[in-house]
Amino acid sequence: MPRRAWALISAALLAATAAFAAGALHATTAEAESNGVGLTPALGWSSWSFIRHDPTAAKIDAQADAMKNSGLAGAGFQYVNVDDFWYQCPGSQGPNVDANGRWVTDPAKFPASGSTNGIEVVADHVHADGLKFGLYVTPGVSHRAVVKNSPILGTPYHIDDIATTTGEKNYNCHGMVGIDYSKPGAQPFIDSWADEFASWGVDYVKIDGVGTGDIPDVKAWSAALRQTGRPIHLELSNNLSISAASTWAQYSNGWRTGGDIECYGCESGGSSYPLTDWAQVQRRFGQVASWQPDGDPGAFNDYDSTEVGNGSNDGISAPERQSMLSLWALGASPLILGTDLTHLDATDLGYLKNARVLAVDQDAIDARRIVDNGNQQVFAKTEKNGDVIIGLFDYSGTSGLTVSVSLTAAGVSSGKGTATDLWSGASLGTVSGTYRVTLGAGAVRLIRVTPN
Repeated sequence: MPRRAWALISAALLAATAAFAAGALHATTAEAESNGVGLTPALGWSSWSFIRHDPTAAKIDAQADAMKNSGLAGAGFQYVNVDDFWYQCPGSQGPNVDANGRWVTDPAKFPASGSTNGIEVVADHVHADGLKFGLYVTPGVSHRAVVKNSPILGTPYHIDDIATTTGEKNYNCHGMVGIDYSKPGAQPFIDSWADEFASWGVDYVKIDGVGTGDIPDVKAWSAALRQTGRPIHLELSNNLSISAASTWAQYSNGWRTGGDIECYGCESGGSSYPLTDWAQVQRRFGQVASWQPDGDPGAFNDYDSTEVGNGSNDGISAPERQSMLSLWALGASPLILGTDLTHLDATDLGYLKNARVLAVDQDAIDARRIVDNGNQQVFAKTEKNGDVIIGLFDYSGTSGLTVSVSLTAAGVSSGKGTATDLWSGASLGTVSGTYRVTLGAGAVRLIRVTPN
């Protein structure tokens, strides 16, 4: 075939490929949750890792005050989230319910103030600190509401009209059963629950125990939160199926890609410390690589709590803490701290307030893994201005090694650029060809390369 014909065909193929890519990107963006929040990964704190089974109003107030006074709020951290155990759980029949079948706040932990619900009281304190407030729920309806056959607010229906006999996951209180969303009254029930949360000042809802069988619950909660008129972030947990990634993206702002990061059973002296270990962080490297195509502004892959803030009590070394933050930032993951903000380690606080690293997370771009060679791990992404962010990791927790990467493979098309170390802020001068760095066990070199 004549050379000119080949050139014409090649040009046509390139144009078609570009059009397809643009269309695919447009389709992905259009499918993201459209509730107007979560366009960048959420920054905040959750009660689960440190406080766990005993959240109280005083403890949550103290964490919110510490977020504000430590400067974390000024760095962009804004959510203060109450996880499980905020509601009454009298026994195995499930959470206690109000007259309309919704969970009842535990007044011993979150006392009311006059006619103001105890959760609303805490939300008011969090808002007074200039922050946002989050709350926890699980799919389905409490079996206690079925036994009571509670009326569904604003409808002629009752819980027995919508409940199934299928058990739903509630990891600690148990006693939740499914909802048949084909039945009239099902959506109004979730709407009434969402309306209650909104009236309390809730800004973030985490649905735990979500599986593919709970997609109807996710859709219902997504619609219910939108109809409140209050901007409310919706997060899904945990260990969600990657096969349904497009569905999670369509109906939520973020989803947990794996199990809990806490190293349950490693704690000592009845405390929550250590919060995690390096093996738990290592499990996220593969998740960041596998889920990379599925994150998008408004809908993010969530690699679980960021256990940085309490020094050695975090359970990982200082270099490993930098690696954790770097990996989460490269993966554009929510950074929801699990540590005790009232006893922050000064070094860790410096890590958390590093604006150069936080900017890598907040660019809302998921990095791809370009080196997967045993203990040598490299991730990279190209930002909108053309700069390339590269993270070189020593995956090993026991020995140092040299990690290298081709700059061209990382996305520096010219193979040459000016580099900055994002942790120290130091200029690394001009880099070209293959970039190499010798790292200690569990360490990272996170750099920004501006192509020449």
